[in-house]
Amino acid sequence: MTEKTISKHLANIEKQFSMHNPVLQQATKVFHELDQIEFELGLLENDETTARKSTWWPIVSFIGSSASAKAQFLNQILSSTGQAVNIYASGHKFTVLQHTPQATLATLPGTALDVDHRLPFYQISQQIEQSVKGEGNKINSYLELKTLNSARLKNRLFIDTPDFNGGAANAVQTLLMQHVVALSDLVVIFTSIFESDPVALEPLLADIKTHQDSNKFIYVIDHSSITVTAERAQASIASWQKRLGDLGLNTGQFLVLSNLDGVTQNQALIELDQRLANIDNDRSYRVLHCLEKAIRDVNDVIMPEVELSITRWKERCNFSTLIIIGFLVTLMLFAEISMGVVDLLLDPIIGPITLVVLIAFLTPIHIMMSKAHAKSFIRELDVRQKQLLLTENLAGLFEQSLSFWRMLLPINHPVGQDKKHRAQLRRLHERTKDLVQKLNDNFSVDHRFEAESSSYASLDLQQD
Repeated sequence: MTEKTISKHLANIEKQFSMHNPVLQQATKVFHELDQIEFELGLLENDETTARKSTWWPIVSFIGSSASAKAQFLNQILSSTGQAVNIYASGHKFTVLQHTPQATLATLPGTALDVDHRLPFYQISQQIEQSVKGEGNKINSYLELKTLNSARLKNRLFIDTPDFNGGAANAVQTLLMQHVVALSDLVVIFTSIFESDPVALEPLLADIKTHQDSNKFIYVIDHSSITVTAERAQASIASWQKRLGDLGLNTGQFLVLSNLDGVTQNQALIELDQRLANIDNDRSYRVLHCLEKAIRDVNDVIMPEVELSITRWKERCNFSTLIIIGFLVTLMLFAEISMGVVDLLLDPIIGPITLVVLIAFLTPIHIMMSKAHAKSFIRELDVRQKQLLLTENLAGLFEQSLSFWRMLLPINHPVGQDKKHRAQLRRLHERTKDLVQKLNDNFSVDHRFEAESSSYASLDLQQD
């Protein structure tokens, strides 16, 4: 077995979390073991890793309409040490905001996001091209990256989404919004967008409903232009809870912006900071979910796809071989009519020799036809891989399954679909669930109490 070297990306992640997040550090080891399995099966190259399927940065996204105070609120969030920040531009792009120690704000094109596996839009151009032909090359029209010096951006990323002006979004914007909502650990939504055209709102509502049980949504009620008392703020929250409930949105936290000497506004920032303080835990659960899904996908998605291709490939190869055999049988019939060869084939000496010669003739022909047919299936698997948005090389596993005996024998399952690899994947899945349990234990009073009781009991035994 060839040992896969740990990828540079995964090694950097392990080093990053070695001090302050032991759960994610252990997760990197599970990722590497999964990489080893997929490397053996031809699904990954030596320098690749399944850890690239999800960004390891905590992500906060902001969604609002053109009439909302989203830009003003975002600028206030990002302002630090009394220095005002103004990141608002045209409002028509998905803007990733990243921390930099430099004093000046820098704007980078969307291609910077598309090629960097550490950032949330890695290889998104491929998905855009799948959705709308020709738009994948226009990534800079939809995305940009801004770097600025803000304390609230340290160790996390913000995504400012385009202004939701009520008009129908195009297919690319809908895809990118779906991607952002799914990937974010926290989504801040200004309630004014729910006053938009219902038809235009439907895709976003569907995205929110899909993920609303994840407790990632904060709804901001913008009353920044008026004075709002605490009682009126509660009444406004109750009203919006009912309105969103009628739309099928039943979970989420509410914040109210007000101009009451900045008091309510500051309170909104305090509550947001409380959520931001917990976002590292949200990110940890998201990464472990990604790891669990990557493990399951080997058996649930990758193996069935390749097995289907192998089955169809064998059917095509066998059909081609049968055509040749049929042609030989036809020749024998003509030979029997003219020469009476059947008696020769029934001869105890000539018959077996003829059979051996026939097998020796058909075997290399079958192998050559199998390899020729395999090329078209490899191309199909490359296309299918992009359709399924997989990083694993489906064609690589298919090619691993093209051994000599597999071409001749009726074996339809891919290499690796056996008890050994299923047991390995099952162990990795169990280890991932153990890591989730460790995360849960960080918030479990009972767990800490049991640990303390155990230590006290051990101390008592020593004293006795």
